[in-house]
Amino acid sequence: SSSPSPPSSNAKTTMMEGEGRGRGRGRGRGRGMGDRGGFGGGFGGDFEGGRGRGRGRGMGGRGGRGGRGGRGGRGGRRGRRGRRGRRNRDEDKVWHPCTKLGRLVKLKKITKLEDIFLFSLPIKESQIVDYFLKEELKDEVMNIMPVQKQTTAGQRTRFKAFVAVGDCNGHVGLGVKCSAEVANAIRGAIDRAKLNIIPVRRGYWGGTFGKPHTIPTKVTGKCGSVTMRLIPAPRGTGIVAGRVPKKVIQFAGVTDIYTSATGATRTLGNFVKATFSALSKTYSYLTPDMWEDRSFAISPYQEFSDDLKNEDSNKKKLIDDIDG
Repeated sequence: SSSPSPPSSNAKTTMMEGEGRGRGRGRGRGRGMGDRGGFGGGFGGDFEGGRGRGRGRGMGGRGGRGGRGGRGGRGGRRGRRGRRGRRNRDEDKVWHPCTKLGRLVKLKKITKLEDIFLFSLPIKESQIVDYFLKEELKDEVMNIMPVQKQTTAGQRTRFKAFVAVGDCNGHVGLGVKCSAEVANAIRGAIDRAKLNIIPVRRGYWGGTFGKPHTIPTKVTGKCGSVTMRLIPAPRGTGIVAGRVPKKVIQFAGVTDIYTSATGATRTLGNFVKATFSALSKTYSYLTPDMWEDRSFAISPYQEFSDDLKNEDSNKKKLIDDIDG
C-alpha cells in the first residue's frame, strides 16, 4: 500500500488566500435603548466566498420614572349633613317610655310625684323625674374619688362620683357611679340620683305657724362606721352640719336642723350616704297628726289598665304595618 503524499506548496497558498478573502456580514439586534450593540463582523469561512452571520442581543435600558399624580379636588359642602344630624339629635331628645309607669306619666294619667310615692312604685326611668321636677331640680357633685383594681397587666384606675339632686322642696336623691372618665361618672351618677329620689317629711319645732322648717322627729342613719343623727331645731337656727351633709339637707328643703355624727366622717362617701339614709326615715314614724282614717285607692296600674292595654294594641298595629 502506498502512503498518502504530503500536500504541495500550491495548495497551502490557496487556503491562506481563502481565509483572508472571507467577508463577514454581521446583524446586530438590540432590544430597547441598548447600551451594547451586537458583533459588527461575522466569522469568515475557511474557503473563499464564505459568508458568516452574527446576531448580537443588547440589554435594553430601564424605562423612565412616571410623573406625580395631580392634586385632588376640594371637598363639597356639608350643609345638608349638618341639618340631618341636627334633626337626629332632636329626635333623640324625644322621650319614648319603656315602662308602664312611664307610659302613664306621658299620658298624663299620673299628675304628681306623690302619687308614685304613695303606692311605692319603682322609678326606672330618669325622664319621669324630669317630667315633674325639671325646672326646680338642682344637682351638685359631693365627692369624686379614684378607685383601683389590681389586674395581671397592672393597676386599673377608675373614678367614683357621688352626686346629690333635689328641688329644695321635699325631694332629694343620691347617686353613685364609677367610670373610667370623670365626665361619664358624673353623668351616670346624676341619672342614678334621679332614680333614687325620695320624699322628705318636714315639720315644726314648737309652734306650728308658718311653713314647715325642720324635721318632725329625731332620725338616725348609718353607713359603714359613720352614724348620722338629725335633730329638730327652732326657727332661725340654720343648718348646723358639715360641708358635705349640709348640701344634701339644703336640697331636701330643711332650713333649721342640728346634726351629730360619729365614726370616720373623713370617708365622704359613707358620710353622705348616712345623711341620705337618715332623711329617708322621716316618713317612717307615724305621728298623731297622721292617725286619721284614710280611704285606700287602687293602684294606678289597675286603675288605668284599659289605657295601657289600648296603647299596647296600637303599638302592635304600628309594628305590623311597618313589617307589612
